[in-house]
Amino acid sequence: MPRYEYRCRSCGATFEKTRPMSEASAPIDCPGGHADTVKLFSMVAVGGLAKPAAAPSSGASGGCCGGGCCS
Repeated sequence: MPRYEYRCRSCGATFEKTRPMSEASAPIDCPGGHADTVKLFSMVAVGGLAKPAAAPSSGASGGCCGGGCCS
């Protein structure tokens, strides 16, 4: 389930809540009990290093189709 970030307009608290996507825009009270909250826009950054795919080996296995049909 995704986590959403909200801000309370009454007290200024920012908080997160894990809930189904179908309930993302449903009203939610802040931890202080105030009902005047808004969902914040969140940007997700995913990082990492990509590794190049291994080149197919040609040889005893028959190359592109596993052998026999394209030789």
